[in-house]
Amino acid sequence: MYPPPMLVNCSGCRTPLQLPSGARSIRCALCQAITHIADPRSAPPPQQPSSAVSHQPPPHVPAPLGQLPHPHGRKRAVICGISYRFSRHELKGCINDAKCMRHLLINKFKFAPDSILMLTEEETDPYRIPNKQNMRMALYWLVQGCTAGDSLVFHYSGHGSRQRNYNGDEVDGYDETLCPLDFETQGMIVDDEINATIVRPLPHGVKLHSIIDACHSGTVLDLPFLCRMGRSGQYVWEDHRPRSGLWKGTAGGEAISISGCDDDQTSADTSALSKITSTGAMTFCFIQAIERSPQGTTYGNILNSMRTTIRNTGSGGGGGVNVGSGGGVVTSMLTMLLTGGSGVGGLRQEPQLTACETFDVYAKPFIL
Repeated sequence: MYPPPMLVNCSGCRTPLQLPSGARSIRCALCQAITHIADPRSAPPPQQPSSAVSHQPPPHVPAPLGQLPHPHGRKRAVICGISYRFSRHELKGCINDAKCMRHLLINKFKFAPDSILMLTEEETDPYRIPNKQNMRMALYWLVQGCTAGDSLVFHYSGHGSRQRNYNGDEVDGYDETLCPLDFETQGMIVDDEINATIVRPLPHGVKLHSIIDACHSGTVLDLPFLCRMGRSGQYVWEDHRPRSGLWKGTAGGEAISISGCDDDQTSADTSALSKITSTGAMTFCFIQAIERSPQGTTYGNILNSMRTTIRNTGSGGGGGVNVGSGGGVVTSMLTMLLTGGSGVGGLRQEPQLTACETFDVYAKPFIL
């Protein structure tokens, strides 16, 4: 349904770029060079090859993503926070979420600042405004030229939605979607496209983590398996592979998604957790779980911690953070942000974990 885009080399840094269907130019998110694609109808006739000259394609030059190679492989991330300001869809905490996630990746997981592509309304570069075209380009960039040892992260905080699925590849009959800044005029980004862009191309040895703080986001990457966890922490893996037999997993790599809620739930934008500013409930609980967990914590422990914090919010269970007692990643970042927003207690959302293959969530360590 979504054929892979054509690959072209950036005219500046030679990084392979994935050209969307019909596009005649593309701007590199790394070096900002614009590569124009010639119209094949205006191209001169091909010359006869010479037996004395061998025209080999240039070798792949790794993208300049900071201190490479990294001891844990190359790392890069796309972080997208959309507030939809000045519209009836406005959210208060999403840009805060993006800033906090960037802070976490740099300070906790040692991502180079240059390896993180930020898309928010605060960006001055028009190519980093989170509209539909720029979000698509960012997702293409995330997986460009990835090789074994790479660690990729996609974080999204904004509106999510769902629409009726007509091809029969959804268990619940609905496609999940992300809502770019211009979704009312340009449309939403559907889970099928996200899966085709950043999941299916992943080769062996590449690891993708997706952190999605949006409504209806449980299976927004269309990964084959969902970890259904109860309040006691017991879990079973549900098989969400399409009945058509279409493969929605990777090409040998690893893809794991942690999302804010189930497909039929909504995610909160609230100040009830941080007590000082609005954030997405899921993003805040995820970062808090990472900060409070010991080294080598597991996916199961993180998911349990997030769910417990959200359940306790508004019920006197201590879901918030005392910003005067820490100095850690979450509290140090949140105290840098402007206060604002309104509190909403009693959250009714359950973070979800999906993956391209099943595993023991209490044995597998969380590593970015």
